[in-house]
Amino acid sequence: MPALSVTEKLEILADAAKYDASCASSGTKKRDSASGRKGGLGSTEGMGICHAYAPDGRCISLLKILLTNSCIFDCHYCINRRSSDVRRARFTVQEVVDLTISFYRRNYIEGLFLSSGIIRSSDYTMEQLVGVARSLRDDHDFRGYIHLKTIPDADPELIHQAGLYADRLSINVELPTAQGLEQLAPEKDAGRIEGAMAGMRSSMEDMGEARRKYRHAPRFAPAGQSTQMIVGADGADDRAIIRRARSLYDRHALRRVYYSAFSPIPSPSTVLPLKRPPLLREHRLYQSDWMMRFYGFSADDLDGATDPDSGCLPLDIDPKLAWALRHRDIFPVDVNRAPREMLLRVPGLGVKAVDRILMSRRHRRLRLDDVARVTSSIKKLRPFLVASDWRPVRLADSLDLRPRLGPAPQQFELFA
Repeated sequence: MPALSVTEKLEILADAAKYDASCASSGTKKRDSASGRKGGLGSTEGMGICHAYAPDGRCISLLKILLTNSCIFDCHYCINRRSSDVRRARFTVQEVVDLTISFYRRNYIEGLFLSSGIIRSSDYTMEQLVGVARSLRDDHDFRGYIHLKTIPDADPELIHQAGLYADRLSINVELPTAQGLEQLAPEKDAGRIEGAMAGMRSSMEDMGEARRKYRHAPRFAPAGQSTQMIVGADGADDRAIIRRARSLYDRHALRRVYYSAFSPIPSPSTVLPLKRPPLLREHRLYQSDWMMRFYGFSADDLDGATDPDSGCLPLDIDPKLAWALRHRDIFPVDVNRAPREMLLRVPGLGVKAVDRILMSRRHRRLRLDDVARVTSSIKKLRPFLVASDWRPVRLADSLDLRPRLGPAPQQFELFA
Protein backbone atom coordinates (compact mmCIF):
# COMPACT_ATOMS: atom_id res chain seq x y z
CA MET A 1 0.00 0.00 0.00
CA PRO A 2 1.57 3.35 -1.02
CA ALA A 3 2.22 5.91 1.67
CA LEU A 4 -0.67 8.33 2.00
CA SER A 5 -1.05 11.51 3.96
CA VAL A 6 -3.60 11.69 6.75
CA THR A 7 -5.73 13.99 4.58
CA GLU A 8 -5.75 11.46 1.73
CA LYS A 9 -6.62 8.67 4.14
CA LEU A 10 -9.45 10.76 5.57
CA GLU A 11 -10.85 11.41 2.10
CA ILE A 12 -10.88 7.69 1.27
CA LEU A 13 -12.06 6.30 4.60
CA ALA A 14 -14.73 8.92 5.30
CA ASP A 15 -16.21 8.24 1.85
CA ALA A 16 -16.08 4.48 2.47
CA ALA A 17 -18.02 4.88 5.72
CA LYS A 18 -21.02 6.59 4.11
CA TYR A 19 -22.77 3.28 3.45
CA ASP A 20 -23.27 2.62 7.15
CA ALA A 21 -26.47 4.30 8.34
CA SER A 22 -26.40 3.15 11.97
CA CYS A 23 -24.61 6.14 13.48
CA ALA A 24 -27.35 7.92 15.45
CA SER A 25 -26.60 8.59 19.09
CA SER A 26 -29.92 8.85 20.89
CA GLY A 27 -30.04 7.27 24.31
CA THR A 28 -26.54 7.93 25.57
CA LYS A 29 -25.98 8.70 29.23
CA LYS A 30 -25.45 12.29 30.27
CA ARG A 31 -21.84 13.45 30.57
CA ASP A 32 -20.54 16.97 30.60
CA SER A 33 -17.10 18.48 30.33
CA ALA A 34 -17.03 19.85 33.88
CA SER A 35 -17.44 16.41 35.48
CA GLY A 36 -14.21 14.97 34.09
CA ARG A 37 -10.83 15.15 35.71
CA LYS A 38 -9.09 18.37 34.71
CA GLY A 39 -12.25 19.46 32.96
CA GLY A 40 -12.43 16.75 30.28
CA LEU A 41 -13.30 17.10 26.61
CA GLY A 42 -16.63 16.92 24.81
CA SER A 43 -20.24 16.66 25.83
CA THR A 44 -23.19 14.57 24.73
CA GLU A 45 -25.86 17.03 25.87
CA GLY A 46 -27.11 20.52 25.06
CA MET A 47 -25.87 21.44 21.60
CA GLY A 48 -24.29 17.97 21.29
CA ILE A 49 -24.76 15.22 18.80
CA CYS A 50 -28.10 14.06 20.09
CA HIS A 51 -29.66 17.08 18.37
CA ALA A 52 -27.60 17.24 15.17
CA TYR A 53 -29.39 15.18 12.52
CA ALA A 54 -29.58 15.50 8.76
CA PRO A 55 -33.03 15.68 7.11
CA ASP A 56 -32.83 11.93 6.35
CA GLY A 57 -32.41 11.17 10.06
CA ARG A 58 -28.67 10.60 10.16
CA CYS A 59 -26.52 12.27 12.79
CA ILE A 60 -24.29 14.90 11.20
CA SER A 61 -21.95 15.83 14.03
CA LEU A 62 -19.94 12.62 14.28
CA LEU A 63 -16.55 11.96 12.76
CA LYS A 64 -17.69 8.94 10.76
CA ILE A 65 -14.80 6.93 9.32
CA LEU A 66 -13.42 3.46 8.79
CA LEU A 67 -10.19 2.38 10.40
CA THR A 68 -9.44 0.73 7.05
CA ASN A 69 -11.35 -0.18 3.90
CA SER A 70 -9.20 -3.26 3.33
CA CYS A 71 -11.01 -6.49 4.14
CA ILE A 72 -10.33 -10.21 4.07
CA PHE A 73 -14.04 -10.92 3.39
CA ASP A 74 -15.63 -10.88 -0.07
CA CYS A 75 -19.28 -9.91 0.56
CA HIS A 76 -20.93 -9.30 -2.83
CA TYR A 77 -22.78 -6.12 -1.80
CA CYS A 78 -19.82 -4.37 -0.17
CA ILE A 79 -17.71 -1.86 -2.06
CA ASN A 80 -14.77 -2.69 0.24
CA ARG A 81 -14.88 -6.43 -0.40
CA ARG A 82 -11.62 -8.28 -1.02
CA SER A 83 -12.12 -8.49 -4.79
CA SER A 84 -13.20 -4.87 -5.23
CA ASP A 85 -10.95 -2.58 -7.25
CA VAL A 86 -10.99 0.43 -4.94
CA ARG A 87 -8.22 2.58 -3.54
CA ARG A 88 -7.23 1.25 -0.12
CA ALA A 89 -6.14 3.13 2.98
CA ARG A 90 -5.59 2.46 6.66
CA PHE A 91 -5.39 4.67 9.72
CA THR A 92 -3.24 3.90 12.71
CA VAL A 93 -4.86 4.04 16.14
CA GLN A 94 -3.01 7.25 16.96
CA GLU A 95 -4.10 8.94 13.73
CA VAL A 96 -7.78 8.31 14.52
CA VAL A 97 -7.31 9.61 18.06
CA ASP A 98 -5.51 12.74 16.85
CA LEU A 99 -8.16 13.41 14.19
CA THR A 100 -11.00 13.08 16.70
CA ILE A 101 -9.42 15.46 19.19
CA SER A 102 -8.40 17.91 16.47
CA PHE A 103 -11.86 17.95 14.89
CA TYR A 104 -13.52 18.36 18.26
CA ARG A 105 -11.33 21.32 19.21
CA ARG A 106 -12.33 23.00 15.93
CA ASN A 107 -16.01 22.41 16.80
CA TYR A 108 -16.51 20.24 13.71
CA ILE A 109 -17.73 17.19 15.63
CA GLU A 110 -19.03 16.08 18.98
CA GLY A 111 -18.20 12.41 18.76
CA LEU A 112 -16.84 9.48 16.80
CA PHE A 113 -18.41 6.69 14.77
CA LEU A 114 -15.74 4.12 13.98
CA SER A 115 -16.07 1.01 11.87
CA SER A 116 -13.58 -1.03 9.87
CA GLY A 117 -12.98 -3.69 7.30
CA ILE A 118 -11.52 -6.91 8.67
CA ILE A 119 -7.72 -6.98 8.48
CA ARG A 120 -5.53 -9.96 9.50
CA SER A 121 -8.25 -11.36 11.76
CA SER A 122 -11.41 -10.36 13.59
CA ASP A 123 -9.55 -10.22 16.92
CA TYR A 124 -6.74 -8.03 15.56
CA THR A 125 -9.23 -5.57 14.03
CA MET A 126 -11.31 -5.45 17.19
CA GLU A 127 -8.17 -4.76 19.25
CA GLN A 128 -7.47 -1.73 17.02
CA LEU A 129 -11.01 -0.36 17.43
CA VAL A 130 -10.90 -0.82 21.20
CA GLY A 131 -7.47 0.82 21.26
CA VAL A 132 -8.91 4.00 19.73
CA ALA A 133 -11.73 4.21 22.28
CA ARG A 134 -9.43 3.39 25.19
CA SER A 135 -6.93 6.09 24.21
CA LEU A 136 -9.66 8.72 23.79
CA ARG A 137 -11.18 7.94 27.18
CA ASP A 138 -8.08 7.21 29.27
CA ASP A 139 -5.35 9.31 27.65
CA HIS A 140 -7.41 12.35 26.64
CA ASP A 141 -10.39 12.11 28.99
CA PHE A 142 -12.66 12.49 25.97
CA ARG A 143 -16.24 12.67 27.19
CA GLY A 144 -18.03 12.93 23.87
CA TYR A 145 -19.99 10.21 22.16
CA ILE A 146 -18.29 7.08 20.79
CA HIS A 147 -20.01 4.48 18.64
CA LEU A 148 -17.99 1.37 17.73
CA LYS A 149 -18.97 -1.14 15.09
CA THR A 150 -18.12 -4.50 16.59
CA ILE A 151 -17.15 -7.74 14.88
CA PRO A 152 -19.22 -10.83 15.70
CA ASP A 153 -16.29 -13.25 15.26
CA ALA A 154 -14.08 -11.35 17.72
CA ASP A 155 -13.26 -12.67 21.18
CA PRO A 156 -16.14 -11.86 23.59
CA GLU A 157 -13.66 -10.23 25.99
CA LEU A 158 -12.72 -7.71 23.30
CA ILE A 159 -16.38 -6.87 22.72
CA HIS A 160 -16.78 -6.49 26.48
CA GLN A 161 -13.85 -4.07 26.54
CA ALA A 162 -15.44 -2.10 23.70
CA GLY A 163 -18.64 -1.74 25.75
CA LEU A 164 -16.72 -0.26 28.67
CA TYR A 165 -15.40 2.60 26.51
CA ALA A 166 -18.12 3.17 23.89
CA ASP A 167 -21.57 4.68 24.31
CA ARG A 168 -23.11 2.43 21.70
CA LEU A 169 -22.09 -0.81 20.04
CA SER A 170 -23.55 -2.22 16.85
CA ILE A 171 -23.30 -5.42 14.87
CA ASN A 172 -24.86 -5.38 11.41
CA VAL A 173 -27.08 -8.33 10.54
CA GLU A 174 -26.46 -7.14 6.96
CA LEU A 175 -29.45 -8.84 5.27
CA PRO A 176 -32.99 -9.65 6.43
CA THR A 177 -32.82 -13.41 5.85
CA ALA A 178 -30.27 -16.14 6.52
CA GLN A 179 -30.67 -17.28 2.91
CA GLY A 180 -29.75 -13.82 1.63
CA LEU A 181 -26.70 -13.69 3.90
CA GLU A 182 -25.58 -17.13 2.74
CA GLN A 183 -25.92 -16.08 -0.90
CA LEU A 184 -24.35 -12.62 -0.73
CA ALA A 185 -21.95 -12.92 2.24
CA PRO A 186 -21.04 -16.63 2.48
CA GLU A 187 -18.13 -15.95 4.86
CA LYS A 188 -20.50 -14.51 7.47
CA ASP A 189 -22.76 -16.61 9.66
CA ALA A 190 -26.20 -15.47 10.85
CA GLY A 191 -25.91 -17.65 13.96
CA ARG A 192 -22.62 -16.04 15.05
CA ILE A 193 -24.02 -12.57 14.44
CA GLU A 194 -27.08 -13.22 16.61
CA GLY A 195 -24.92 -14.97 19.20
CA ALA A 196 -22.74 -11.86 19.53
CA MET A 197 -25.84 -9.67 19.83
CA ALA A 198 -27.23 -11.93 22.54
CA GLY A 199 -23.90 -11.74 24.36
CA MET A 200 -23.98 -7.94 24.26
CA ARG A 201 -27.51 -7.89 25.68
CA SER A 202 -26.42 -10.21 28.46
CA SER A 203 -23.45 -7.97 29.31
CA MET A 204 -25.66 -4.88 29.36
CA GLU A 205 -28.11 -6.56 31.72
CA ASP A 206 -25.34 -7.86 33.98
CA MET A 207 -23.62 -4.49 34.20
CA GLY A 208 -26.96 -2.77 34.71
CA GLU A 209 -27.67 -5.04 37.66
CA ALA A 210 -24.20 -4.32 39.05
CA ARG A 211 -24.85 -0.57 38.75
CA ARG A 212 -28.04 -0.94 40.78
CA LYS A 213 -26.10 -2.65 43.57
CA TYR A 214 -22.82 -0.77 43.39
CA ARG A 215 -22.82 2.89 42.47
CA HIS A 216 -19.28 2.89 41.08
CA ALA A 217 -19.66 -0.19 38.88
CA PRO A 218 -18.62 0.61 35.29
CA ARG A 219 -21.22 1.27 32.63
CA PHE A 220 -21.49 -0.96 29.59
CA ALA A 221 -22.61 0.65 26.30
CA PRO A 222 -25.14 2.97 28.01
CA ALA A 223 -26.73 3.90 24.64
CA GLY A 224 -27.40 0.23 23.89
CA GLN A 225 -26.83 -1.66 20.68
CA SER A 226 -28.16 -1.21 17.16
CA THR A 227 -27.97 -2.96 13.82
CA GLN A 228 -28.48 -2.33 10.12
CA MET A 229 -30.14 -4.21 7.28
CA ILE A 230 -29.55 -3.67 3.58
CA VAL A 231 -32.80 -3.31 1.67
CA GLY A 232 -33.13 -4.45 -1.93
CA ALA A 233 -29.91 -6.44 -2.37
CA ASP A 234 -31.73 -9.77 -2.05
CA GLY A 235 -35.30 -10.86 -2.71
CA ALA A 236 -36.68 -10.18 0.78
CA ASP A 237 -39.94 -8.21 0.73
CA ASP A 238 -40.98 -5.59 3.28
CA ARG A 239 -43.08 -8.12 5.16
CA ALA A 240 -39.98 -10.26 5.84
CA ILE A 241 -37.90 -7.19 6.77
CA ILE A 242 -40.50 -5.97 9.27
CA ARG A 243 -40.79 -9.39 10.91
CA ARG A 244 -37.01 -9.67 11.14
CA ALA A 245 -36.78 -6.25 12.77
CA ARG A 246 -39.51 -7.10 15.29
CA SER A 247 -37.68 -10.32 16.15
CA LEU A 248 -34.41 -8.46 16.72
CA TYR A 249 -36.09 -5.89 18.98
CA ASP A 250 -37.71 -8.63 21.06
CA ARG A 251 -34.72 -10.97 21.39
CA HIS A 252 -31.86 -8.51 21.78
CA ALA A 253 -33.49 -5.35 23.18
CA LEU A 254 -32.05 -3.23 20.38
CA ARG A 255 -32.31 0.54 20.52
CA ARG A 256 -32.63 0.87 16.76
CA VAL A 257 -32.75 -1.11 13.57
CA TYR A 258 -31.49 0.94 10.63
CA TYR A 259 -32.42 0.34 7.01
CA SER A 260 -30.10 1.15 4.13
CA ALA A 261 -31.33 0.98 0.54
CA PHE A 262 -28.92 -1.05 -1.58
CA SER A 263 -26.79 1.15 -3.80
CA PRO A 264 -25.08 -0.30 -6.89
CA ILE A 265 -21.32 -0.35 -6.52
CA PRO A 266 -18.43 -0.25 -9.02
CA SER A 267 -17.58 -3.64 -10.57
CA PRO A 268 -20.68 -5.29 -9.08
CA SER A 269 -21.13 -9.02 -8.62
CA THR A 270 -23.45 -10.74 -11.09
CA VAL A 271 -25.76 -11.88 -8.28
CA LEU A 272 -26.68 -8.30 -7.37
CA PRO A 273 -29.61 -6.36 -8.83
CA LEU A 274 -28.69 -3.93 -11.57
CA LYS A 275 -30.45 -0.93 -10.05
CA ARG A 276 -31.17 0.33 -6.57
CA PRO A 277 -34.60 0.12 -4.92
CA PRO A 278 -36.52 3.38 -4.51
CA LEU A 279 -35.21 5.45 -1.60
CA LEU A 280 -38.86 5.91 -0.62
CA ARG A 281 -38.94 2.21 0.24
CA GLU A 282 -36.29 2.82 2.90
CA HIS A 283 -38.37 5.71 4.23
CA ARG A 284 -41.52 3.56 4.44
CA LEU A 285 -39.62 0.93 6.41
CA TYR A 286 -38.49 3.58 8.89
CA GLN A 287 -42.13 4.66 9.24
CA SER A 288 -43.22 1.08 9.89
CA ASP A 289 -40.40 0.70 12.42
CA TRP A 290 -41.66 3.82 14.23
CA MET A 291 -45.17 2.36 14.25
CA MET A 292 -43.91 -0.78 15.99
CA ARG A 293 -41.79 1.09 18.53
CA PHE A 294 -44.11 3.95 19.48
CA TYR A 295 -47.61 3.34 18.11
CA GLY A 296 -48.32 -0.16 19.39
CA PHE A 297 -48.46 -1.91 16.01
CA SER A 298 -47.30 -5.51 15.79
CA ALA A 299 -45.61 -7.17 12.82
CA ASP A 300 -48.92 -8.92 12.13
CA ASP A 301 -50.69 -5.56 12.07
CA LEU A 302 -48.20 -4.23 9.55
CA ASP A 303 -48.84 -7.21 7.29
CA GLY A 304 -52.20 -5.53 6.74
CA ALA A 305 -50.44 -2.45 5.35
CA THR A 306 -48.45 -4.36 2.71
CA ASP A 307 -49.55 -5.25 -0.77
CA PRO A 308 -50.92 -8.83 -0.79
CA ASP A 309 -49.11 -9.68 -4.03
CA SER A 310 -45.69 -8.05 -3.63
CA GLY A 311 -45.45 -8.13 0.18
CA CYS A 312 -44.13 -4.56 0.12
CA LEU A 313 -45.44 -1.35 1.64
CA PRO A 314 -47.08 1.10 -0.78
CA LEU A 315 -44.83 3.95 -1.86
CA ASP A 316 -47.53 6.51 -2.58
CA ILE A 317 -49.04 6.57 0.92
CA ASP A 318 -47.58 6.01 4.39
CA PRO A 319 -48.00 2.62 6.14
CA LYS A 320 -50.37 3.97 8.79
CA LEU A 321 -52.80 5.28 6.19
CA ALA A 322 -52.45 2.02 4.21
CA TRP A 323 -53.34 0.04 7.34
CA ALA A 324 -56.32 2.28 8.13
CA LEU A 325 -57.69 1.94 4.58
CA ARG A 326 -57.52 -1.85 4.94
CA HIS A 327 -59.40 -1.68 8.28
CA ARG A 328 -62.20 0.72 7.49
CA ASP A 329 -64.57 -1.24 9.77
CA ILE A 330 -62.99 0.12 12.99
CA PHE A 331 -63.21 3.76 11.92
CA PRO A 332 -64.21 6.49 12.57
CA VAL A 333 -63.19 6.78 16.23
CA ASP A 334 -64.46 9.41 18.65
CA VAL A 335 -61.70 11.86 19.56
CA ASN A 336 -63.48 12.59 22.85
CA ARG A 337 -63.88 8.97 23.97
CA ALA A 338 -61.40 6.69 22.21
CA PRO A 339 -58.54 5.22 24.29
CA ARG A 340 -54.95 6.27 23.61
CA GLU A 341 -54.04 3.06 21.74
CA MET A 342 -56.90 3.62 19.30
CA LEU A 343 -56.12 7.29 18.72
CA LEU A 344 -52.53 6.32 17.89
CA ARG A 345 -53.88 4.30 14.96
CA VAL A 346 -55.61 7.27 13.37
CA PRO A 347 -53.69 8.46 10.27
CA GLY A 348 -52.23 11.91 10.83
CA LEU A 349 -52.10 11.72 14.64
CA GLY A 350 -48.65 11.41 16.20
CA VAL A 351 -47.68 10.58 19.76
CA LYS A 352 -47.42 14.22 20.85
CA ALA A 353 -50.73 15.11 19.20
CA VAL A 354 -52.49 12.23 20.94
CA ASP A 355 -51.04 13.21 24.32
CA ARG A 356 -52.27 16.77 23.81
CA ILE A 357 -55.72 15.52 22.85
CA LEU A 358 -55.93 13.36 25.97
CA MET A 359 -54.92 16.30 28.14
CA SER A 360 -57.33 18.75 26.48
CA ARG A 361 -60.39 16.54 26.54
CA ARG A 362 -60.28 16.38 30.32
CA HIS A 363 -61.52 19.95 30.36
CA ARG A 364 -63.93 20.16 27.41
CA ARG A 365 -65.27 18.34 24.38
CA LEU A 366 -63.03 18.75 21.37
CA ARG A 367 -64.10 20.11 18.01
CA LEU A 368 -62.41 19.41 14.68
CA ASP A 369 -60.69 22.81 14.86
CA ASP A 370 -59.16 21.79 18.19
CA VAL A 371 -57.70 18.67 16.60
CA ALA A 372 -56.40 20.73 13.67
CA ARG A 373 -54.29 22.77 16.07
CA VAL A 374 -52.21 19.75 17.11
CA THR A 375 -51.63 18.24 13.67
CA SER A 376 -50.77 19.37 10.18
CA SER A 377 -52.70 16.54 8.50
CA ILE A 378 -56.34 17.46 9.08
CA LYS A 379 -57.27 16.36 5.54
CA LYS A 380 -55.97 12.87 6.32
CA LEU A 381 -57.82 12.83 9.64
CA ARG A 382 -61.35 13.70 8.49
CA PRO A 383 -62.54 10.24 7.32
CA PHE A 384 -61.26 8.50 10.45
CA LEU A 385 -62.34 10.79 13.28
CA VAL A 386 -65.53 11.90 15.04
CA ALA A 387 -65.49 15.20 16.95
CA SER A 388 -68.24 17.15 18.73
CA ASP A 389 -68.97 19.08 15.52
CA TRP A 390 -67.84 16.56 12.90
CA ARG A 391 -69.08 13.19 11.69
CA PRO A 392 -67.67 11.88 8.37
CA VAL A 393 -70.88 10.35 7.06
CA ARG A 394 -70.08 10.52 3.34
CA LEU A 395 -66.31 10.18 3.67
CA ALA A 396 -66.54 7.12 5.92
CA ASP A 397 -68.49 5.23 3.24
CA SER A 398 -66.64 6.62 0.23
CA LEU A 399 -65.18 3.99 -2.11
CA ASP A 400 -62.60 6.34 -3.60
CA LEU A 401 -60.98 7.33 -0.31
CA ARG A 402 -57.41 6.39 -1.25
CA PRO A 403 -57.22 8.72 -4.29
CA ARG A 404 -58.59 11.53 -2.14
CA LEU A 405 -55.99 11.07 0.59
CA GLY A 406 -53.00 10.11 -1.52
CA PRO A 407 -50.61 12.57 -3.17
CA ALA A 408 -51.95 14.70 -5.99
CA PRO A 409 -51.02 13.44 -9.49
CA GLN A 410 -48.15 15.26 -11.14
CA GLN A 411 -47.84 16.23 -14.79
CA PHE A 412 -44.44 15.21 -16.13
CA GLU A 413 -42.72 17.29 -18.79
CA LEU A 414 -41.92 15.50 -22.02
CA PHE A 415 -38.63 17.36 -22.58
CA ALA A 416 -37.51 17.91 -18.95
